[in-house]
Amino acid sequence: MSQHAAVTTHFLEMTAPNQLRGKPRPPALEVIEAELKEYRFNRYLYQLVGEPWQWTDKLALPDETWRQYAEREQLRTWVAYHRGAIAGYYELEQQADGDVQIAYFGLAPRFVGMGFGGYLLTCALQSAWAWGNTRRVWVHTCTLDHPGALHNYRARGMLVYRTEQE
Repeated sequence: MSQHAAVTTHFLEMTAPNQLRGKPRPPALEVIEAELKEYRFNRYLYQLVGEPWQWTDKLALPDETWRQYAEREQLRTWVAYHRGAIAGYYELEQQADGDVQIAYFGLAPRFVGMGFGGYLLTCALQSAWAWGNTRRVWVHTCTLDHPGALHNYRARGMLVYRTEQE
């Protein structure tokens, strides 16, 4: 008899840029915005970073759906590079009323555990606050994500405002 573990989703937010507790940049890690939008790149990043965490729901979507998602004005993508290799990425989505969601965030599998996550999240939060008239930055994470994800969000100054059990 198999039992499915309950999934807990935590919703976190930051409501002022001065709440950010940044982490310094590790040596040889660069974070660069992918200013030229290319949906195939976003799909690759989603697959690369999400594979260990079973991010599979969007992989079967047709090219046009990916293009409409990734190449719109309200979505921006940043990529972390370590010595030329993709170490991780994040996508920010500008929403109504000054909200910016960290839509996707994570490290490539070979770079997990190297201390890059805190700096990458610092960059994500700084990018979100620098984008237009941001009044709130939010994200959600669940118990299926990396075990350190929730800690990283909290350590950077984000606060849980809602928790859901599935």
